[in-house]
Amino acid sequence: MRKLISILKGKCSKCEEGDIFVKESSGLKFGLPKMNEKCPSCNHKFMIEPGYFYGAMYVSYGLTVAEGIVIYLISSFFIVKPMHFFIILAISAILLSTTNYKYARILWIYLFTKKTKKVYS
Repeated sequence: MRKLISILKGKCSKCEEGDIFVKESSGLKFGLPKMNEKCPSCNHKFMIEPGYFYGAMYVSYGLTVAEGIVIYLISSFFIVKPMHFFIILAISAILLSTTNYKYARILWIYLFTKKTKKVYS
């Protein structure tokens, strides 16, 4: 449960304290969220090698498909015309693209890095 909360908050996979993405103060964001190069807390490097996040594109695709299925099932109770389904799915995919980008990278990091145990002295 703690790992799920850390993923949702976008915390480092090693220490679960530092933020993976830079916190932006403005409410309106145009463009992709910026990632920290290293964890501010434990100094873990997020981009291990060039091309490391290519696999995150597949995770993002999976998230988009899952969201599309859920939106289709919910909207099928209210909408009958196929063109309206297409419009709703296209708009939702565009609106959720930055969120999918962010969580795809977070999930990719969590898939390939393990948490370090804290040493108490």
